[in-house]
Amino acid sequence: MEYVVLYNLTDGADRSRLLEVFPSQKTYYEQFHAAGGGLIALGPFQAPDSAAASMGIFRTREDAEHFITNDPFVLEGLATPRILEWNAVHLS
Repeated sequence: MEYVVLYNLTDGADRSRLLEVFPSQKTYYEQFHAAGGGLIALGPFQAPDSAAASMGIFRTREDAEHFITNDPFVLEGLATPRILEWNAVHLS
């Protein structure tokens, strides 16, 4: 079992702030991963409005909860996260 954090842009959030906050976000996820935080992958969806949603995949629910607690996008009120259990089938 893995856990997915789905992020949606918070209603009323200033989209221009995403680019301002992204350097902090990048530093945060790189440090979280380097510290063995259970982060497998993350990124935005490539859709006509890719800034509206993204996701992260984590090894445990605790990893996912810990990540969103200090996530710069969440702390700045730009993203609203939701954690889902994911019963992934790994083929390789």
